[in-house]
Amino acid sequence: MTIRAGLIQEIELLIDIDNDASTLFEAAGLRLDAARDLEVTLAARERWMKCVSAGTVLVAVSQFCELMGFAAVAERDGELYLDQLSVRRGFMRQGVGTELLHAAMKLAMQMGGHSLWLTTYDHLSWNRPYYERHGFVVIRAEALGPQMREELSFERRLLPDPEHRIVMRSRLPAVVVRPSGSLAHSV
Repeated sequence: MTIRAGLIQEIELLIDIDNDASTLFEAAGLRLDAARDLEVTLAARERWMKCVSAGTVLVAVSQFCELMGFAAVAERDGELYLDQLSVRRGFMRQGVGTELLHAAMKLAMQMGGHSLWLTTYDHLSWNRPYYERHGFVVIRAEALGPQMREELSFERRLLPDPEHRIVMRSRLPAVVVRPSGSLAHSV
């Protein structure tokens, strides 16, 4: 597997990957109705296009050149935000999501981020516990900036089980640029 920057011409593939990954949520009983599905899909496409244009979409590519998953990093309230992490179901539980998450965290550090934020469900065994294992903690809604509050409100308005949508944050280690130009992480 290699991880590289996503390309504009891959936007439909990103949507397809996310739709495939979302069938896991449907199997858990989380279903969108047609109108909400369209609004969520159009909003995601627009956000991911901005991320691709900014060079902040990372894709995992198999040895056979198949896109296995992607991570999109955006900004909210001056901090970096994991807008999406999706892996095709056929590639789940093989470390693809973890590699993408670590690559997104590294990208966030290289961009000068001190934290990486995300939204997820707190009641599904593969969401909140997964991110907690990677250093993310739940942040109370009252402690959010205006853009993160707006993001959470948008998701709670459109996604199923809105009361289970939460915000999490991981503090990132500082990145030091050595004189040679290589990156090192401080502890």
